[in-house]
Amino acid sequence: MSQYYSGKRNRNLYEKGSREFRLSRSKIENFLKCPRCFYLDRRLGVDQPPGYPFSLNAAVDTLLKKEFDVLRTKQESHPLFAEYGIDAVPFQHERMNEWRETLKGLQSFHEPSGFMVSGAVDDIWQNSKGELHVADYKATSKNGEVNIDAEWQKSYKNQMEIYQWLLRRQEQGFKVSPVGYFVYVNGRTDVEGFDGKLEFDIKIIPYEGDDSWVEQVLLDARACLESDKLPSASADCDFCVYRKAIQDVLLPFQKNE
Repeated sequence: MSQYYSGKRNRNLYEKGSREFRLSRSKIENFLKCPRCFYLDRRLGVDQPPGYPFSLNAAVDTLLKKEFDVLRTKQESHPLFAEYGIDAVPFQHERMNEWRETLKGLQSFHEPSGFMVSGAVDDIWQNSKGELHVADYKATSKNGEVNIDAEWQKSYKNQMEIYQWLLRRQEQGFKVSPVGYFVYVNGRTDVEGFDGKLEFDIKIIPYEGDDSWVEQVLLDARACLESDKLPSASADCDFCVYRKAIQDVLLPFQKNE
């Protein structure tokens, strides 16, 4: 059996009428992309095959967290903050490490949907007015300036807004700024050689989020899972298109069996 994909599972399945069913930020994004795949996963136990882990991205993420944690302890701004006009320091809080953990993260129970919503944040900064800014690390390697303007990067913005929504719902009553920041690390390919190391450019991109959509999507996701009808396949979903193509190819053989 593959170490990356186990096929059908019997754990973490939604049962009709469930309360406090855990729904992660990534699963909400799956619902937005394709309700049918979301239903197959959370209700029927057949998830999409995962992509292979991006070890270099994970290394960049880990090193950035270490770098900002040094400044968090000292309560000092990052040198890039002055360049981008950011009046903030990394937020110091006893639960910061917990909020970063994949299996814990920021959590909030949404009573109307019955979902315990969670998401592991990369970082949080605090400005001089006491407001919190969600910060998210991204890594890539491309020619030219990085940005968040591509259609496929809508998921990045959704991610940011869910984190803001979760942070606003913490019992401490945090003041959360609508402005979040993407720390975008771009691996350079315009240098003369590798020489055993990668060189990166770092850009901080501000983004003004709007989390007003989150609660309705949670209600829609609940309605989806409560239904006994499989949602329609999506023409924009690669997995749905693939499954349809396989069915069409196999149909003549099934008729001849």
